[in-house]
Amino acid sequence: MKKPTLLAIAVASTAASAVHAQSSVTLYGLIDQGLNYVSNVQTGRVDGALVGKRQIAMSDGATGIGGSRWGLKGNEDLGSGLRAIFTLENGFNINTGGLAQGGLLFGRQAFVGLANQAGQVTLGRQYSIVSDMLAPLSEAGEIPGHMGANPDDFDDLGHSIRLNNTIKFKSTSFSGVTLGALYSLGGVPGATGRNQVWALAATYANGPFAAGAGYLNARDPNLSYFGTNGNSGNSSTNNLGSFGSDTTAQSNPVYAGFASATTLQLIVAGMKYHFGPVSVGATWSHAGFGGLGNTSAGPNPLHYAGTAALNNGALNVSYTFTPAFNVNAAYSYTHKGSVGEFGSANYHQGTLSAAYYLSKRTQLYALAIYQKASGTDSLGQSAVASITQLTPSATDHQALVRLGILHTF
Repeated sequence: MKKPTLLAIAVASTAASAVHAQSSVTLYGLIDQGLNYVSNVQTGRVDGALVGKRQIAMSDGATGIGGSRWGLKGNEDLGSGLRAIFTLENGFNINTGGLAQGGLLFGRQAFVGLANQAGQVTLGRQYSIVSDMLAPLSEAGEIPGHMGANPDDFDDLGHSIRLNNTIKFKSTSFSGVTLGALYSLGGVPGATGRNQVWALAATYANGPFAAGAGYLNARDPNLSYFGTNGNSGNSSTNNLGSFGSDTTAQSNPVYAGFASATTLQLIVAGMKYHFGPVSVGATWSHAGFGGLGNTSAGPNPLHYAGTAALNNGALNVSYTFTPAFNVNAAYSYTHKGSVGEFGSANYHQGTLSAAYYLSKRTQLYALAIYQKASGTDSLGQSAVASITQLTPSATDHQALVRLGILHTF
C-alpha cells in the first residue's frame, strides 16, 4: 500500500513543479516620501471670505511624484501563447499607514484577464485606457508624475481616476500602432446606458517619435467616473469635489461645480519627440460637461444648465545630463468657458523638477510648481489656484516646493 501512495505523491509533486515553472507571482511596490512647502492652503471661511495659510509638512506620495503602493502581479501559461494575468494593487499613506482611495484594500487596481500575442483583455477596477496610453506623452509622464498634471487633473493624465466594473482591451504594437478600448458597465437595472463609461485610444511610435489620441464618454459622471472610491456617495453627493464650509477647505474648484452633468466627454491628443538627451512633448485636452442641471446625477446648487467646457494646451521639455541625473520643465494653460451668468476662468501653470538616481530603484528629487488663476471658477467664485493633489489656495496663486525620496521594489 505504501508504494502506490509514494508514487502518487511523486507524480503530484512533479505535476505541481511543472505548473509552478509555468506560472509566476511578483510582489512589487513604490514608496514616495518628502517635505512640502505650500505657499497657501485653504482652511475655511471667515465672514464668508476664503482664508488660507502657508503650510510646511511631511507628505507621502499623494503629493509627490508617485503614490505609495504595493501590489501583486501574476501570470499563468495556458499554452499556445495564451496567458492568464492578474494585478492587485494597494495604495497607502506612508506617514499614517492608512489606506488610500477612500479606504479600499486594492483601490489602485484590481483585475484579471487573458493575454496573447495580439494583446490583452482585463476585467475589474482599472485606469482609463485614455490615461494609460496618453499620459506618457504628457508632463505627468515625466519626473513630476501626477503632480505635473493639469489643474485638478481635469483630463486624468495624472491617473486620478479608476473605473469599476471595467472591461479593457489593449493591443500589442503592430508596426508602431497600439490600439485600446474600454467599457465600464453601469449596472443599473433596466437602464443599461446609465452610469456607463466607454473609451477608445490609439498611439503610434516610430523611433524617437510618438503620438496618440483618445476619447472617453461617461454617463452620469458624478457617479460613474468620479464616484468610484470607497468614500464616494450617491447622486445627492458631489463626488467631483467640494464647495467647502466655514471650517473645511474646498476641493477641485476647477470643475467641482459641474456634478449635475449628464455626460462627460474627454478628448486628449499628444506627441513626444526624443533627440539625443532632449525630449519635447505637447498635449491638448478637452473636457465637456454636458446636460448640466440633471439632479438625478448630482447636486446643482448654482443652477447650471447647458454645457461647461475646459480646454488645455501644455508643453514639456526634459534633458538627461547623465544616466543618473535629469531635469524637466513644463508650462500649461487651461481655459474654462463661461456657463450661463458665470464667466470664464484661466489657469497658468509652470513646473520645474529634477531627479538624481542613487541606484536603479532609489532616487532623490526636487519639484517646484507655480499656478496663477483668474476669472470665475466652477464654484461661482473668483478663481483660486488649485494644483493637483493639493488643498486649493484661498487666493489666485499657489506655489509648491517639494524635496523627496522615491524607492521602488
